[in-house]
Amino acid sequence: MSADASATVLPSLRQRRRAVATQEIVAAAESHLAEHGLHALSLRAVARGLGMTVQGLYHYFPNRDALVTVLVAKAYEDLADAVTAAVDTMTDEPAALRFLAAAEGYRRWAVTHPELFQLLYGAPLRHYEAPAEGPTVLAMRRVGEVFQRELFGGFTTSQLAAADTRVLSSALRADLERLIPHGPDTLPPPAAALLVSAWGHMHGMVVLEVFGHTTFIGEHQAEIFRMAMRDLVEDVHRRITAQPHAEPQ
Repeated sequence: MSADASATVLPSLRQRRRAVATQEIVAAAESHLAEHGLHALSLRAVARGLGMTVQGLYHYFPNRDALVTVLVAKAYEDLADAVTAAVDTMTDEPAALRFLAAAEGYRRWAVTHPELFQLLYGAPLRHYEAPAEGPTVLAMRRVGEVFQRELFGGFTTSQLAAADTRVLSSALRADLERLIPHGPDTLPPPAAALLVSAWGHMHGMVVLEVFGHTTFIGEHQAEIFRMAMRDLVEDVHRRITAQPHAEPQ
């Protein structure tokens, strides 16, 4: 069989049935999360909701952690899709408005899917550890790449390297160069520091809302968030275009 022919071979009936069953299990697990919360999640509970035995479920997920890994990766992918879709509506707009759209897409997904957001960012599930460089890590990076692109789009590497930040220690610079890629090179440490700070500010406001700590603001939470994100992106962009402070002697 030629390479072209083998590339078009369809999955077998057994493979298609397995894929459908896996999707049903994941959907049932998401419903269980929404109704009972993360810490009540178990293979036995999901199997019961599907009307199957837990032994039958083991044919698809050998343990709870395998199911959690799929749930976390899917939640990150869904979040990335929501953020990307929000940005795609602003294709011809300035960078500041595209970042604002990304941030608002992030917030909307979180407040619409609080249980999945808590799966990603709530209290860690006891005894669960995500696989190193596994699907959860790769999916999480996709979310970060959207914000990196929208926050720094239009700036050159030299501008990002000269961003006006506090003096960074040599150890922090080395870690930032390793952790945050920027195309074929690494994102310059000053810009990487700004990205981490910006994400922390944005994410922190969303966490407060999702976990019910800003209910006193009532219906104005979206407006407060939008105002804060406008200030945030303006400050970051001002730091990139400003002359950096001289390092203290």
